[in-house]
Amino acid sequence: MTLEQLRIFIAVAEHLHFTRAAQTLHLTQPAVSAAIASLEGEYAVPLFHRVGRHVELAEAGRLLLEQARKIMKQVEYTQRVLQELKGLERGELFIAASQTIANYWLPIRLHRFHQAYPGIHVRLTIDSSPNITRQVLEGSADLGLVEGKTEPNEQLSDEEIAGDHLVLIVGRSHPWWEKEHITFADLTEVQWVVRETGSGTRVLFEDELELEGIDPHKLPIALELPSGEMIKAAVEAGAGVAVISELLVTREVKLGTLRTPEGVRLRRPFRLLMHRQRHPTKASLALVHSLSEVTQVL
Repeated sequence: MTLEQLRIFIAVAEHLHFTRAAQTLHLTQPAVSAAIASLEGEYAVPLFHRVGRHVELAEAGRLLLEQARKIMKQVEYTQRVLQELKGLERGELFIAASQTIANYWLPIRLHRFHQAYPGIHVRLTIDSSPNITRQVLEGSADLGLVEGKTEPNEQLSDEEIAGDHLVLIVGRSHPWWEKEHITFADLTEVQWVVRETGSGTRVLFEDELELEGIDPHKLPIALELPSGEMIKAAVEAGAGVAVISELLVTREVKLGTLRTPEGVRLRRPFRLLMHRQRHPTKASLALVHSLSEVTQVL
């Protein structure tokens, strides 16, 4: 079994189509078919079921796919480590970050990192905190950046690297537009626009409500939306009030389409996740250092 055979097998398993896999790999279809036939012949097990013009993974194929992906990830990691022996002139860095961090906090910092290390190719994915944790644990992400609290995990280092504040926002047509100060006791009197259950923003806000003696389930919820941009638009339209990252509403507050009355302001930490047992690449250490420096400057 060779790495090239595994690479071809993974492509066929992901596309479930020999021709498409060949196109992705820039190989001929006969070459792809021959590689799969060689694997199946070597171990005398079918990796795929041929059903008419379609292919499906056989049981042995499903087992091999899981192990093949792990092997290829380790090979990619080893290649990157060896490349970095040349310094930081080239390399790749994989980051997984939550929505607010990726959209509003990271861009200027990644720009400055690119200016310092133009040869490092940064790949960023946006996901939920549980999925980011999983990616760091699996090794598909070098660094994870999440908002709010994290579940303790002995395999991960977890440190606060920065933070933002959640603020109450109201639109011009809302009765609270002229109100200068809002108390937590006021919060059950109005309609709310909230993030989906399980989002970092909602979890932190609901935890704070409970500390203030308020049952989160008693908030009258008008809309539950999956992004900060949608929440801003709904509040501007008069659908209700919301708690949202202050980073998201700087422009709207300056334009006068949203206000942030005093009284409800919650600090939320940004946390950096790294695997304790994996050797950190020079690129990842350089980014961590860069993020800390830029945070201090800004």
